Amino acid sequence: MNTHLAKLHPQRWLTGLWRNPDFVRLWGSLTITHFGGQVTFLALPLTAALLLNATPLQVGILTALEVLPFPLFGLFAGVLVDRLPKLPVIIWADLGRALALAAVPVCAWTGVLSMPVLYVAGFLVGTGSVIGWPAYQVFMTERVGRKNLVEANAKIGISDSASQLMGPGIAGALIQWLTAPIAILLDAFSFAASAWMLRGIPPAATDAPKTTGGGMWREIGEGLSAVWHNRTLRALAWSLAIWQVFRHAYIAVVILYAARKLGFSAGHVGILFMCAGVGSLASAAAVGPLNARFGFGPTMLAALGGTGIGWVVLGAATGGHVVASIAFGLGLLLLDFSAMTFFINYLTLRQTVTPDRLLGRVTATMMSLSTVSAPFGGLLGGWIAQHWGLRAPILLAGAGALAMIPLVARLSPLAGMKTLPASPEPVITESLPEEMAG
Repeated sequence: MNTHLAKLHPQRWLTGLWRNPDFVRLWGSLTITHFGGQVTFLALPLTAALLLNATPLQVGILTALEVLPFPLFGLFAGVLVDRLPKLPVIIWADLGRALALAAVPVCAWTGVLSMPVLYVAGFLVGTGSVIGWPAYQVFMTERVGRKNLVEANAKIGISDSASQLMGPGIAGALIQWLTAPIAILLDAFSFAASAWMLRGIPPAATDAPKTTGGGMWREIGEGLSAVWHNRTLRALAWSLAIWQVFRHAYIAVVILYAARKLGFSAGHVGILFMCAGVGSLASAAAVGPLNARFGFGPTMLAALGGTGIGWVVLGAATGGHVVASIAFGLGLLLLDFSAMTFFINYLTLRQTVTPDRLLGRVTATMMSLSTVSAPFGGLLGGWIAQHWGLRAPILLAGAGALAMIPLVARLSPLAGMKTLPASPEPVITESLPEEMAG
């Protein structure tokens, strides 16, 4: 009997990092918050639209404030994280986001919910993300070791894919059954649960405050200089800055577009957004063969164009409920397939051309530079929708993404980049949702 029980013990069938309790806690905390994030993506704009009867411009302001912390604090976050113990930063970032989100249902129940409350909550959640995510990346590396990073990120990729595939459907059902504010409360609980899971992890030997002789501004300057003097990084930064205008113009109105223009319920929207998860999963399998067939850089250019086609298909959704649903779902599938293909190659290229000693600063710099225009995109999308209808920003985003392809092809090295350049130092993999910023 004891022999049979021994065979059932987890240590008998768990392998690799699944046998590392610290990694399991880190992985579990990230998985919970990724699923919770899918809830808030749908629930926050639906709260504005359904409970507060928000205008498109007001939802555009909300989108802008959610992403504003990335360009506002991104350059400082990387340096601060290098100087502080990582685990407390992660835990406090989780708790801060939990409190910010919990304020929304509390204000709804007490009758004081307003758009300024949503604005503050969105900004604080974005601030927690821009501070907590770099700390999480570094702490994960310290806990599992560089030799296990590929396995660690592969397992994190599973939770990323699962949250993108199943999360929207679960989120839509929760909003449909429980109302948007209560669904947001569940996301607040997810961040609190994440902090609780992490509290018992011992700090890594290297997880201690670090000081440098150069000062914060010098370190920020090194990151900016590294990007400016590298033609590839410089081209990626301005290309993404333009694309993020279109992306956040779309994000600002897509939920309102689905709910008000197409008449979809919250549950219906959640199910359709699962098509985006299918696109992301398909991209992970297809990006290697696409690179081999067409070349690394040309695949990135084609994927950038694919996002434009996806937005056009989304914006053109019309007709009966079934036809509009098919067009909406197809547009989401194509959009996320293309965006994920581009970002997989983008991260690989960025990490390949960046020396390991500068990777943290270059990562923070690129995230800040590439999202500096994102708040403007959110405001622009809301303003256009306010004056010309909810369909207009999505169609203009598609046209803009397609129009920028010749410019990027001419002014960047991507068109002629058939293979990756030589890697100066070992590459560290990263999680894609946070890199796409909002």
